[in-house]
Amino acid sequence: MEAGLPAERLARADAAPKPGIVHLGPGAFFRAFNAVYTADAIERDGGDWGIVAVSLQSPTARDQLAPQDNLYTSVTLGPNGADYRVIPSLAKVLVAPEDPAAVVEIMAAQTTRIVSLTVTEKGYCHEPATGRLNLSHPDIAHDLTSDLPKSAVGFIVAALSKRRQSGTAPFTVMTCDNLPSNGHLLRKLVLEFATAKDPALAAWIETEVAFPSTMVDRITPATTPADVEALQKTKGYFDPACVQHEPFRQWVIEDNFPNGRPSWDKVGAQMVTSVEAHEHMKLRCLNGTHSTLAYLGYLGGYETIAETVSDPNYAKLCQILWQAEIIPTLDPPEGEDLPAYAEALLERYRNPSIRHRTWQIAMDGSQKLPQRILGTILDARVAGRNTPGLILAVAGWMRYVGGIDENGAPIEVKDPLAADLRAAADGAATTQAKVEALLAIRKVFDETLANDADFKAALITAYQGLVDHGAKEMVKRFIA
Repeated sequence: MEAGLPAERLARADAAPKPGIVHLGPGAFFRAFNAVYTADAIERDGGDWGIVAVSLQSPTARDQLAPQDNLYTSVTLGPNGADYRVIPSLAKVLVAPEDPAAVVEIMAAQTTRIVSLTVTEKGYCHEPATGRLNLSHPDIAHDLTSDLPKSAVGFIVAALSKRRQSGTAPFTVMTCDNLPSNGHLLRKLVLEFATAKDPALAAWIETEVAFPSTMVDRITPATTPADVEALQKTKGYFDPACVQHEPFRQWVIEDNFPNGRPSWDKVGAQMVTSVEAHEHMKLRCLNGTHSTLAYLGYLGGYETIAETVSDPNYAKLCQILWQAEIIPTLDPPEGEDLPAYAEALLERYRNPSIRHRTWQIAMDGSQKLPQRILGTILDARVAGRNTPGLILAVAGWMRYVGGIDENGAPIEVKDPLAADLRAAADGAATTQAKVEALLAIRKVFDETLANDADFKAALITAYQGLVDHGAKEMVKRFIA
């Protein structure tokens, strides 16, 4: 390609697949996971399972994908190099704020048999500590009085209402976000919203709509401009929508699809009657230690997970957490060896090709902490076991959301409750007062754990240790 000429872009040789899925949230994880599995299934068995992806906020994905026929590159980053594949399963990308009616229309179309979601924990507009829909959330409050929704829950209910009115069978709603019993939770949130808007519709949804739970797993760092540039140098074309991910992937799905589904089971997905045990395994073993490494690693000066676990003390921290604090709270999923699963996680963390930033994983911690760490602590305490390592992780989160690192530099805290968390931390003069102020935030900590005197005392001690000695030293002391 000569200097000064427009960069080459991807282009389809064949027609885009006919759509059968609408997906809310076309971010990097969706493109590295759902869309790849679906491409595999279409390639194997065919079917009209193309995906119409819907961005609920930004036009970025549409603007990146539209000039290249909604194709993009999936880059598998193994320890010994990269593999490249162009993914053809996206039929179209819509931007909901530009035309919410068009989004409702495609979701309500008879050809749409599945609506899936990767909108992150905060996209459910709920209170993670209670599992209830936040009816005062601005998007939910808007959607309750408007026919043009803003929220994921609002779009699902609006489209189901339209299908009910037209006599069209409902689509299956499949969430793929890291939430405990995610299908059951989303069903509950949808029913809460529908009941507030139209009780008769809520009754129809309750009896007619399937909400299978899923467990998803593939480490997917945010794509950087350097990644896009490296792809262009290697492959000769410009692809700002490319995604980077590890070789490993696991998708466990409750097989409840009344209107059919792609043959995901024939390309590696595990179809089960209940996903709960797999889900707890992944949320607590992977996501729990990921968040632990994110907060304590960031405070210790490490930029990525791979760098963090290259410190043998942090690697040992993970091993102790798995062996002594996390695995004892789990029921082993069928066919899984939990200690072997944990050791495999550590090898995945060590993959030097995956630059998963601690700052990225630390985002939205108020939404993640209850299911990733606090639930494990509560279960252990009920069973009479202590969890000093996970308590250190919670103290690391508290120190992190205070917005100042160990060197006195500001931390860019990305969190829906960032202002409330900072105000709680800044409004307290002592360590004890800071911990108590943060424990009082009911959107994060439920009353049982927040009012546990022993838990609070251990948390205060851990927080003070981080203040006095720093994260690296506290991790070193913990494993000693």
